[in-house]
Amino acid sequence: MILNLFLGFNFTFNIQYIPSYMTFSDPHSFARPSEARMHHADLELTIDFEQRVLRGKVMIHFTAAPGIRRLILDTRQLHILRVTLDGSESSAPFSMGPPDEILGQPLEIRIQPHNKIATIWYETSPDAPALQWLSPAQTAGGQEPFLYTQSQAILCRSWIPVQDSPSIRFTYTATVRGKPGHLVLMSARNPQNISPDGTYHFVMPHPIPAYLMALAAGRLAFSPLDHRTGVYAEPEVLSLALQDFAETPKMLAVAEALYGPYAWDRYDILVMPPAFPFGGMENPCLTFATPTILTGDKSLTSLIAHELAHSWSGNYTTNATWCDFWLNEGFTVFLERRIMQELYGEPYMHMLEVLGYSDLQNTINQLMAEGRAAFTTLHLPLEDHDPDDAVSDIAYEKGYLFLRQLQRMLGVTATDQLLKMWFERHAFASVTTQDFLNFFKEHLTVDQWQTLMPDSWIFQPGLPGHTAPHSQIFEEVEKAAQDAMRGRFPSQSQWISWYSQMRQQFLRTLAHRQPSPEQLAALDQHLQITNSRNSEEVFLWLQMALKAGYFDVVPKVEEFLSTVGRRKFVLPLMQTLLSIPALKEWGKAQFLNIWGPRYHYVTYNSVARLLD
Repeated sequence: MILNLFLGFNFTFNIQYIPSYMTFSDPHSFARPSEARMHHADLELTIDFEQRVLRGKVMIHFTAAPGIRRLILDTRQLHILRVTLDGSESSAPFSMGPPDEILGQPLEIRIQPHNKIATIWYETSPDAPALQWLSPAQTAGGQEPFLYTQSQAILCRSWIPVQDSPSIRFTYTATVRGKPGHLVLMSARNPQNISPDGTYHFVMPHPIPAYLMALAAGRLAFSPLDHRTGVYAEPEVLSLALQDFAETPKMLAVAEALYGPYAWDRYDILVMPPAFPFGGMENPCLTFATPTILTGDKSLTSLIAHELAHSWSGNYTTNATWCDFWLNEGFTVFLERRIMQELYGEPYMHMLEVLGYSDLQNTINQLMAEGRAAFTTLHLPLEDHDPDDAVSDIAYEKGYLFLRQLQRMLGVTATDQLLKMWFERHAFASVTTQDFLNFFKEHLTVDQWQTLMPDSWIFQPGLPGHTAPHSQIFEEVEKAAQDAMRGRFPSQSQWISWYSQMRQQFLRTLAHRQPSPEQLAALDQHLQITNSRNSEEVFLWLQMALKAGYFDVVPKVEEFLSTVGRRKFVLPLMQTLLSIPALKEWGKAQFLNIWGPRYHYVTYNSVARLLD
């Protein structure tokens, strides 16, 4: 069904598939889509770096059920200035509900049966959790401020009044006025050159959920990788990014061959400033990527395969609520590793499996020890919880293992074909775990369904019967770790020749053997691990060194936590610092006074909970 035409693009909404989410409410949204549901947004914003706010309006196009007299939107720390309906100059009545610590506040607009558009004039708060305002000193170039958003999971409502549920999809257009000399980008079709007056226009012709709304603005440059992929970055890091992301076009071609045509026109990557809290964010058309994967040797670019895979799993077919987060991430890890397997071979994929499995086991053990066994299920009990509290390896790695069991049963080709059918059936739609169960039960025999044990995987804690991954490549690494405990270290040439995943496994294996500070000092002098450019390896090394009492790495810890805001690294390192009596107060003071103010809201709050 054609909803609108803008700048020559068709806005389409899939109405062939009626998913099960239509029958219930999202526990993380005030919206009542069964009453009134948005389907398009026209956004006009001005970026004010001095006041650290966005100002403007959004026109929400909606459809209401017969007899309904209200439209409910999600907000958080927004200043709602005025509301009108259907272009009228008269203000419409609205009210703000009581604030909720997790959900924010509902904005309830009184409507009449004929109303179709609600226009909301508003301003964001300077401390809106979705908005990260960076000073020039916090950027790679150190010359201009930078702004970016992080809407996942339920933070879009802090910069746009919207129905902020992954079950509600909408198309959008946007006009954004930025600082002259800045490039402004969104999760849409993007400009490649700087606008002289700082004004940019955007179109997203496909329906997306609110968590995929994204905005970035700053001193940026663009360079293509091929005719439909490219890289945005600060000029200082652009050449390194182009080098590390050079195989992105191959990844895209492999993904299309496996799971069908890429639906989003272009696939571009924006290299974020160091404060970015995640490895990547799969915004349609424009992946946000952490600079911590830039190594100069392409060794960490499986993250790009992961974010690219989200173009099918997550962006194209989306979890309807955050309780079903595994439908996004478990599928995406599976697709990521299939892409890497096709590009680099099965042994390479097995290395990724083993590393992921190790993380999963650690997560399960920790959650069990904390009395949070319920959070080791795939379908998560997130009612009354912030969705960010449950982000862990469970959705990613346990979800992956479940699909890997399916692949072992059906074979590689048959599983790829079945997943392709899953995406085609649920194109531009949001799905629940029940939709998954219905679809896959339909396509498996009774014996296959029973062998798969879906209820045990999805609804029970821990790991059911499964085949643990194994990597023959890692056998060499594990022997090297044994030798290192005896003072026989890998040669520098051998260390450099290894894949990064091999070096990571060496450090993990060595950590389990609990080396002494003296052994780590000798190893560091031999291989200079503290000075590595590879953030994954440096993180593992610092964790091991601190726990072993090799405190010569403390200056490196200070440098690392001053320049890296990725939660995956920051949270465990802070947990380790706080567990060491000699470093606890120092680490706490550094976080509160120096490191923390540089972090994104998501990372900051995760650490703040440790400090109570």
